Amino acid sequence: MWERWLRRGLLALSVVLAAFLGYLLITRSNPGGSSRSVAPVAAESADARIQDFTFTQTKGDLVQWKVEAQQARLYEKESRALLSKVQITLYGTQGKELTLSGDEGTLDTQTKNFQLSNRSAPIVVETQSGYTIQTNHLIWTDARHEIHTGDHVTIEGHGLQVTGKGLLGKMDTEEFQILDDVHVDIVPAS
Repeated sequence: MWERWLRRGLLALSVVLAAFLGYLLITRSNPGGSSRSVAPVAAESADARIQDFTFTQTKGDLVQWKVEAQQARLYEKESRALLSKVQITLYGTQGKELTLSGDEGTLDTQTKNFQLSNRSAPIVVETQSGYTIQTNHLIWTDARHEIHTGDHVTIEGHGLQVTGKGLLGKMDTEEFQILDDVHVDIVPAS
């Protein structure tokens, strides 16, 4: 007799928990999240603030990229983190490939895309092959493993200085392309 009451009690508890989980799924879901803009949200409405923030993207056992920031403000409804004093490391097939640093950034926690920008000095991207890329704004598109910008770009290394407007960097093939108004100068190697 008491076993029947215990089973009914557990069944009722299971129904209540299932209803609660259904409620959470309905109220916390974010339909159409990838088409929204990445504009900043007011700092006062942040759901959480984190000092020494780290966000790592992996595929299987391999780390694809890592974002570290001195501070992050998280906005759960927008699936967004606003970052300050940011360092990003992108990993390729040979391990560490690119390191980027910027004053501020935005990470879309749903699509895993991010933007990085500097207020005054350019963002400096250091490649393992010895090239340095400088620009004021970079965007990472995770689905395509690409960095890009429409801003002025300078690439220096191995006796070359290449300048122009716009950049497309494909991490899978490790190719970087300046898109417009390209100028190439030979400079003394440092």
